[in-house]
Amino acid sequence: MGDYFTYDKRLGIKKPVLTVEWETIDLHTQQQILTEWEQIRGHIPDRIKEVEQLINQKQAQLDNEENFVRSCELNSEIAGLASIINDLWIWYRTNQNMTSSKKHA
Repeated sequence: MGDYFTYDKRLGIKKPVLTVEWETIDLHTQQQILTEWEQIRGHIPDRIKEVEQLINQKQAQLDNEENFVRSCELNSEIAGLASIINDLWIWYRTNQNMTSSKKHA
């Protein structure tokens, strides 16, 4: 299944990557892809929790930070982590719809 997924270092998950139209992939391979994606998708909420913990750590640092420049850096890091969470939720929800429709098609 390596041809259909690539690891996204920023998000910390493998994402589906199709280089051909879905309909041109044989049914057995489609089922394998969907099965692997469901396993990956199942770990997305855990990955979100990990990133939330990092945000909480950064916020705790920010609460005690007196250096303005460092406060700005921490705010930027928190925003970057929040962006990761947002993207993870998008992947989780978008592909839930795709997966459901493909399984029932």
